[in-house]
Amino acid sequence: MDDYDREPRVHGRRRFLATTAALGLGTLAGCTGGGDDETTTTTTEDTDDGGTVEQIGSGRSPFGDRTIAGGVSITEMPDLSGELTLYSGRGKALVNELVSFLEDYYEDFTIRPRYNSAAELVNQIQTEGQNSPADVFFSVNAGSLGALKDAGRTQDLPTEVLDLVRDEFHDPDGQWTGTSGRARTVPFNTDEFSESDIPDDIMEFPKTEAFRDNIGWAPTYSSFQAFITAMRVLEGDEATKEWLQGMQDLGVTEFKDEFLVSQAVADGEITAGFANHYYIQRILAGRPNAPLKTAFTSGDAGSIFNVAGALVLDTADDSELAANFVRHLLSAEAQDYFARTTFEYPLVSGVDPIGELPSIDELNPPEGLDLTQLSDLEGTVRLLREVGVL
Repeated sequence: MDDYDREPRVHGRRRFLATTAALGLGTLAGCTGGGDDETTTTTTEDTDDGGTVEQIGSGRSPFGDRTIAGGVSITEMPDLSGELTLYSGRGKALVNELVSFLEDYYEDFTIRPRYNSAAELVNQIQTEGQNSPADVFFSVNAGSLGALKDAGRTQDLPTEVLDLVRDEFHDPDGQWTGTSGRARTVPFNTDEFSESDIPDDIMEFPKTEAFRDNIGWAPTYSSFQAFITAMRVLEGDEATKEWLQGMQDLGVTEFKDEFLVSQAVADGEITAGFANHYYIQRILAGRPNAPLKTAFTSGDAGSIFNVAGALVLDTADDSELAANFVRHLLSAEAQDYFARTTFEYPLVSGVDPIGELPSIDELNPPEGLDLTQLSDLEGTVRLLREVGVL
């Protein structure tokens, strides 16, 4: 029988942790915090077979109720059984609830997660070589996934996994798939600017005097470095160096991460910044009246749509289990979790983002940029050091 034709099932292993909330495909209930720490409530919803399925994470979005109409439910996916070592470049505070849920949902499934930065884990996998215990790598960006592909450390993902997302969101050679999306944006303070004041060309920012000593970035952050990598691909290294130097001459303020950039904009410490879209949404979730809004550039490095994603490593003990775990990251429930808890763009059709955001199809990313081109992060770090940003 095909895996997708199975009857829905209900599992009973430790049903369920107090920190795991109900998982369902109907209207959701609960709330999340505004930063990296999410609060969780427990709710349940009856299923047709008289049992209860579970909704991952906090329930009702602070932006309102939602109904999930698309995607493939976990209940229709192959069972997970055995042990799996997960190297996660995604932060524990953001995804451990999802990881724990999947482990608890299946009676005979154990996940051994190791959390670190994506760059550090790529280096670790390379250093460990064929002795690496890692089965699956879960990354915050396509660049890290591409680096492992380029190093020949990946396995083909099954077609039934790749087909869950659009072609542009997975590797054309089938080595990795995106699991959620992140759009580059410009958070701005609405007490200081209107949306029309924000340039729609990223290369114009160093020339905009209104931002002098009043704009922020987080150059050590992987998403920022992926953005600069895209600029190198699209504009060339020399133009990118000029842009970086121009921003420094403008008096850009450095922050540790892009949540802090967005928070500083909301607090009026600076008037604008560079950040992934979800940081603005997290702040607005806790402070809906904050003078903070999201602007987008168009067709350039400042408007790239990057993905968090996953791949199966060549050291995986059970390739089928590893691939099916990746498939579960694309389940309707997991996609809804990314929307509500991390405020990212779901990549599966029918699961919508949360907040005042355009749809994926309404964004204007640069034409001709393949996410696999963002793998040269080492070259970007060298360039950032060369101009004194790092």
